[in-house]
Amino acid sequence: MVRNEWLSRHGAMAGWILAVAAVYYGGAKLGLLQEVVRGQVTPLWPPTGIALTALLLLGFRTWPGIALGAFLVNVTLGPSLPVVLAIVAGNTLAPMLSYRLLRSAGFRVRMDRLRDAVALVFLGALTGMLVSATVGTGALVLSGALTTTDFWPTWAAWWTGDAMGVLVITPVLLVLGTARMPRRARVRPLRCLEAAALGIGTLAVTQLAVSSSTNLLFLVSPFLIWAAFRFRHAGAAPCALLVSTIAIVAAAQQHGPFAHVDLFTTMVTLQAFNGITALTALLLAAVVTERRDTHREIQRVVAQLSEVLADLDPDDSLRQWPPPPRTNPDDDG
Repeated sequence: MVRNEWLSRHGAMAGWILAVAAVYYGGAKLGLLQEVVRGQVTPLWPPTGIALTALLLLGFRTWPGIALGAFLVNVTLGPSLPVVLAIVAGNTLAPMLSYRLLRSAGFRVRMDRLRDAVALVFLGALTGMLVSATVGTGALVLSGALTTTDFWPTWAAWWTGDAMGVLVITPVLLVLGTARMPRRARVRPLRCLEAAALGIGTLAVTQLAVSSSTNLLFLVSPFLIWAAFRFRHAGAAPCALLVSTIAIVAAAQQHGPFAHVDLFTTMVTLQAFNGITALTALLLAAVVTERRDTHREIQRVVAQLSEVLADLDPDDSLRQWPPPPRTNPDDDG
């Protein structure tokens, strides 16, 4: 019996590890479609978001799946096996560090507090991904695949790509992983219609913004605000992913505001836009969620207080509210 339970438990974990490796590999292949440096550095690296989400939802023991997926991706890209192993180590250690930092900060996967969003941005994305960018770029330079003068441009592109993977991909996966369907879910036609209008409007406006020679990227902001206020993370995270994906494709094809500019200008414009998009969606959705939860807590406390007051003895004048009016003792009536 004990052996069967052990095999069942470890067999399930092995299945999750293989699943993480497979999803990591698939996300990497999608990210490599828009590589900008040596076929390995992209403006958005989905595997970092996938890896961090796997650690947050499935536990720290799934890290071998991250390492396996990173190895399968880089073994056909690296110039030599030592460089591949170094890149794999960096790609594995970065989400592990982000996970530890988030746990130490009390991060909650529902992201229902502003502090959770801030922690994901500064600890999960910006701090944790320093490891993968530094190790990976350093390995390419030491191997001779990159010159020393290319270190900082490549490092910046690597770091921002990994950070964007956390900022854009992780919130969407966390929303899907923590979603709970009510037992008696009611389909509200107006709500569905609003969600459809939000999606179509975001897609249309983003396409217009990246197709025009005039910089109209700011037109996307109202839709992100709409998504955050009305649908919180469930709307803001997918909208941010949609906007960032369209912008990356436009930058790769040099359309709209990304036309007739050099690679450095393109990367700065693209990553600044994607960063602002992700931050706007993530932080605003967290603020709205925290405000809603606070309002509900106040309502709950008020309801409990009303029940307590209703149970008081109405004949006890000392506990009556409002108290009875005072009478003048000199007044005989």
